[in-house]
Amino acid sequence: MLANWNLLSEPLQLALAREALRRAADTIAEQAEVLAAEMERGALNDNGGPEALRLLAAVVRDNRAALGPVGNA
Repeated sequence: MLANWNLLSEPLQLALAREALRRAADTIAEQAEVLAAEMERGALNDNGGPEALRLLAAVVRDNRAALGPVGNA
């Protein structure tokens, strides 16, 4: 394993960065869905949050495709 990001080739850096963004988008969307479900269950205060969180999850998932496939850096 390389200890320095700068030692990686630019295409590899781009591929790794895109995959990290994809995984972050997945995590954000999943957590938004969990929070929405908790609000609906009554475990968290609901101030219109479930709909907003589900909208956030949908936007994040839709924009995830804009990152492009890994390996096409």
